[in-house]
Amino acid sequence: MAERITIRKPDDWHLHVRDGAMLRAALPFTAANFGRAIIMPNLLPPVLTVKEAIAYRDRVVAALPEGSTFQPLMTCYLTDATDPDDVETGFREGVFTAVKMYPANATTNSAYGVTDFQRIRQVLARMEKIGMTFLIHGEEADPEIDVFDREAVFIERRLTPMLKDFPGLRIVLEHVSSREGVDFVRAHAPQLGGTITPYHLMLTRTDWLGYGNRPYMYCMPVIKRREDRDALRKAATQGESNFFLGTDSAPHPVTKKLATVGAAGLFNSPVAIESYAQVFAEENALDKLEAFASLNGPKHYRLPPNAESITLEKTVWTAPEEVKVNGPEERALIHRGGEQIQWKVVA
Repeated sequence: MAERITIRKPDDWHLHVRDGAMLRAALPFTAANFGRAIIMPNLLPPVLTVKEAIAYRDRVVAALPEGSTFQPLMTCYLTDATDPDDVETGFREGVFTAVKMYPANATTNSAYGVTDFQRIRQVLARMEKIGMTFLIHGEEADPEIDVFDREAVFIERRLTPMLKDFPGLRIVLEHVSSREGVDFVRAHAPQLGGTITPYHLMLTRTDWLGYGNRPYMYCMPVIKRREDRDALRKAATQGESNFFLGTDSAPHPVTKKLATVGAAGLFNSPVAIESYAQVFAEENALDKLEAFASLNGPKHYRLPPNAESITLEKTVWTAPEEVKVNGPEERALIHRGGEQIQWKVVA
């Protein structure tokens, strides 16, 4: 097996960097190894308009390390009242790369999300017309649905009719987490693509809950069964062009992450590309890593791949346990913090 690999610089097609001090603490980890990232709009308050997206983009750029060429790709937070004209204006002016849909109350900062899917049809029709990508947190948030079944139920209730009604709309089912999700994305390519996180490729619900509750592994959609993880690993590592990298890295202050009702999200950007490399090496598929990390995403978004490259080497190092956010008191836990990581970016 190869112990050193050079690939085109990857992109992260699903990233949370928050704002303020957390933005300044988290963003450099992504900027170090990735060329671009889709920036999630679920701030408080969320990024709803072109003006708000421009202001947020300016804050992201200001937080970049000096000399960084990293490019943030901004998104519009979809609500029941989103104006199709504002969406089109943002897209044509190069502000919005995509629109992001959260079902109301499905995950962190999603209270402003969609409650009535009939009310967003005009936005979807406009996006289909202008060729704009639609990003979906694909979970049905009905409290009567088992949390491990939310993705499958959303596919049945919402995504299946959506694909039928808008056959020209380019869609990404983000953070695919189940066998059903894998099969559905595969069956509806190339209209539908799917991002996969590093932790859904590595963990099962037994890792999370089987030996004491590990709240730092809590995310939405939740980590599922071994057979779901194995289906995701197969989809990512076999070279299927409709699956691509999206870390869903989501930092939280440790007080919120470990609270009685903990916040969903894993801050994995400090170990992201290294974790993907480990998975691909374990599956004897390092030759497929570049397509998953650097080529499939740009193809789905109709963008060119990055011209630059990175080199990873099989070198053991220890991931930091946390990052300081705003002085010595506030900190964010890093996914896999304190663990020995098998691969390292060396150039």
